[in-house]
Amino acid sequence: MAKYNQHEKIEKVAAYRLRISPEVIDAIYEAILRAMIVDKKYRDPAYSAKQLATDIHSNTRYVSAAVSLRFNMNFSELVNGYRVREAAHMLTDRRYKHQTVQDIALACGFRSRQTFHAAFFRAYQQSPRDYQRSFEQRTTKSKAQDTTQAQEPA
Repeated sequence: MAKYNQHEKIEKVAAYRLRISPEVIDAIYEAILRAMIVDKKYRDPAYSAKQLATDIHSNTRYVSAAVSLRFNMNFSELVNGYRVREAAHMLTDRRYKHQTVQDIALACGFRSRQTFHAAFFRAYQQSPRDYQRSFEQRTTKSKAQDTTQAQEPA
């Protein structure tokens, strides 16, 4: 049995996706990128496809189609992907060292620890704590090598 109840993705093609012009899909795609990257809307735990559609002045069908066609995933996967990447950054950044994994998960927009751990494991094949420890071990080892090289006579 797979850890965190993971399932294979089943591809479905909705007919309405094919009826939307590529120009409209491209415009929605750019608006989605702006909402996620610039505005960091994914940090809101209650953020939904409906809210995104409202923010970019579109409808949920068009948003769903753009996410599916341009990102090759569904809305939840898209939002959780941004959240997980930010969490991975925070877990390895010294400025957030004093925060717990739970605090980081909440800051990134996850509602629950279980959802965060499942999404993180799906992306990195390890728990957030293991990811943080492996990063710390790599940087400690790298610093030790740098110190050793600096002390060797030329």
